[in-house]
Amino acid sequence: MENKKVLIVDDEIDFGFLMKEFFIKKGWKVFLATSIAKGLNYMQQEKPDLLLLDNKLPDGLGWSKMEFILENFPGTQVVLISAWEVPKTTSPLFTIVQKPFIKEELPKMFMFE
Repeated sequence: MENKKVLIVDDEIDFGFLMKEFFIKKGWKVFLATSIAKGLNYMQQEKPDLLLLDNKLPDGLGWSKMEFILENFPGTQVVLISAWEVPKTTSPLFTIVQKPFIKEELPKMFMFE
């Protein structure tokens, strides 16, 4: 059985590595990107099952790419993450998570167990 794939697009290196460790322990294949451009490149190449997308990135606002991502990668579960001005949503298309969060919240956020 092929491992599920997760792409983490966040310019906070420590956050990326912590999330990478979490997903590797769950048996996922993990890709890290620190910019929108690199993230979109990974999206095209790897077609991840899950995308964790930060908003404030060095090359722009990650969330501004949501329409493109939803249209072009409909099978990808999207979780928008940010520490800044996080809106509430009831959209079934994506989840919004405010940083910081605690490790115990992760399984619920990413639909594990």
